Amino acid sequence: MHKMTESPQRRRMPGDREMVFMMAMVMALNALAIDSMLPALPAIGEGLGVIVANDRQYVISTYLFGIGAGSLVYGPLSDRFGRKGVLVPALFAYVAFSIGCGLATSFPMLLALRFGHGLISAALGVTVVAVIRDLFSGDAMAKRLSMIFLVFMIVPAIAPTMGAGITAFANWRAIFIVLAVMGCVMLLWLRRLPETLAPEDVRPLDARTMIAGWATVTRHRRAAGYMVASAMMQGALYGYLNSSEQIIAEVFGAQSWFPLVFACVAAGIAIANFSNAAIVERFGARRVSQSASFAFMVTSIVQIAVAMSGAETLWMFTALMMVNVGLIGFIGSNFGSIAMEDFGHMAGVASSYQSFAKTLLAAAMGALIGQLYDGTTLPLAYAFLVSGVVGLAFVFWAERGKLFTRPGTAPKSPY
Repeated sequence: MHKMTESPQRRRMPGDREMVFMMAMVMALNALAIDSMLPALPAIGEGLGVIVANDRQYVISTYLFGIGAGSLVYGPLSDRFGRKGVLVPALFAYVAFSIGCGLATSFPMLLALRFGHGLISAALGVTVVAVIRDLFSGDAMAKRLSMIFLVFMIVPAIAPTMGAGITAFANWRAIFIVLAVMGCVMLLWLRRLPETLAPEDVRPLDARTMIAGWATVTRHRRAAGYMVASAMMQGALYGYLNSSEQIIAEVFGAQSWFPLVFACVAAGIAIANFSNAAIVERFGARRVSQSASFAFMVTSIVQIAVAMSGAETLWMFTALMMVNVGLIGFIGSNFGSIAMEDFGHMAGVASSYQSFAKTLLAAAMGALIGQLYDGTTLPLAYAFLVSGVVGLAFVFWAERGKLFTRPGTAPKSPY
């Protein structure tokens, strides 16, 4: 049911359509800061004197590490200082770091700025969800978040094209200037958004309570198991992000096709996420995600066989990646929801901590997978298989050996 139907604050609120696009564009700034970089990595490496080609991947990894570290704090901060009290300063900092990255004079300097950029940008996704949660609940909230995600998912498909286009007509530094301009546009647009956190919902910062909550999540068998399993899947995806440009350009000699290939693979995860919403209530999060985990491993074995055959083509690679990345769409969101099942009483702290732990572990895995790139697609295929096996092993441990339980029949697990 709607939370703020008659309040003066609600009457000043942008309409539903504008709200959806506004919040989707806030989230899109994060995706653009990652995906628009991919076609520009060779130019960045050349411009800043990077000798080892694989080191260019750290432009992506350091940003992801920053997002992981920042995810821990923005939930509690927005509960204390308000959603705009966090979002507006974060966007000012997003603009400043974008400009800083564009002016970087050395590769280490760029990486340090990218980490700070990610650290600040973690606030964007956290506050968007909090704003929608302030204004809506139940089905109304789910509907708005689904609409935001629908708009947001277009961004990963077009961001590499944007990056490639900017790089073709200007220096790679221009991409960061474009990000800064987009951040300024969002700052102007957000003037239409009033503070959505009700005064009675403001919570003081309490370090002792937060640390106790983090410890509770860590000791909780089911939450910890699914949290690590989700990180394994996310790490596989980050490994693909880190090495995708090199694979397309060097293994298949098709650098000009990179934006299209990336868009096709992104379409796989978008279709999976939309489909998941339709089937998860019928079959249950466990059956859907665990079945997808087995399918993920089977597809990874096919990827290995194709890579070893010597007959792999760009479109065979794209099709298999589209399937496997799509399967991550069925796995990740469901693993995340299962990990949160027993924390309704401390959802903010638990969600923030799980996002922190998952993203840091996934970023480390993704960086490792990317560094294993050796001029073939085999390291990525092997990494996908290992991620699937290890992830499913943690699920098996979390569920005490009971897989494919029916919806609503999984036992409540305090530890």
